[in-house]
Amino acid sequence: MGEPAAGGAGTGSIPVRLEVPVPDPRPLALVSGASSGIGRELAKQFAAQGFDLIVAAEDVELDDAVEELRGMGATVAPVSVDLTKRADVERLAAAVQGAGRPLDAAALNAGVGVGGPFAENDLDAELGIVELNCASTVHLAKRVVQGMVARGQGRILFTSSVASQAPQPFQAVYGASKSFVQSFALALREELKDTGVTVTALLPGPTETEFFERAGLEDTRVGQADKDDPAQVARQGVEGLLKGEASVFGGSLTSRTMGRLSAVTPDSVGAKVTRPMAEPGSGES
Repeated sequence: MGEPAAGGAGTGSIPVRLEVPVPDPRPLALVSGASSGIGRELAKQFAAQGFDLIVAAEDVELDDAVEELRGMGATVAPVSVDLTKRADVERLAAAVQGAGRPLDAAALNAGVGVGGPFAENDLDAELGIVELNCASTVHLAKRVVQGMVARGQGRILFTSSVASQAPQPFQAVYGASKSFVQSFALALREELKDTGVTVTALLPGPTETEFFERAGLEDTRVGQADKDDPAQVARQGVEGLLKGEASVFGGSLTSRTMGRLSAVTPDSVGAKVTRPMAEPGSGES
């Protein structure tokens, strides 16, 4: 009679189980303001880098963005939120927590602007700038930072602006809000330097997005001037984020050079330089 097969019945041995290694999951990124413009392009850059995504926006364009991102091979979870509402910020933070996986990167990009004379602009619209660009950025950053610090790893990108580098007549509240974002980002970067979490500020120049139409700046010199490609700005931002850079001036060489110059220009001079760019009707002369 032949011997039983190795590991078969009657041998008393335990069958060998082959451990199949489970591949590491794709990294996860959060992008706010992801339905259009720089935010949508940031999401596309993350998808191209192999990230899955949680994307947030208020408008219906988010559906189109999600379809495009899924077409790039990313798993995408859309969250429709109005980030001027603090309950919605918490709902977005809960969606990140509920993903059941660590958040590797976050692009806090949602923002809005209003152009025109401060004395004449709608107060609610300008307070909305403060609520979205400043308060919601702090609120969402709080939740993102807490999770990343607890894990000891993560990358955060804040969409600032070259407008943060000088006072902005006829965009007074918007410019101030971006100065807030820039200062906040760089302060957090220093604060978190020993935690494994990096912070990068992206400073685009005038970029071809819906911003100028929504802000009522179409009849200004800046509104009618040639603008940078949002895909280029987003690529530069994500590359800088992944390298751990502090600040990234985005856009063309001209925009980046002007941004760096404005950073060392006295505020009194900067205000005089920026005034004619956003003054109502300046694009008609």
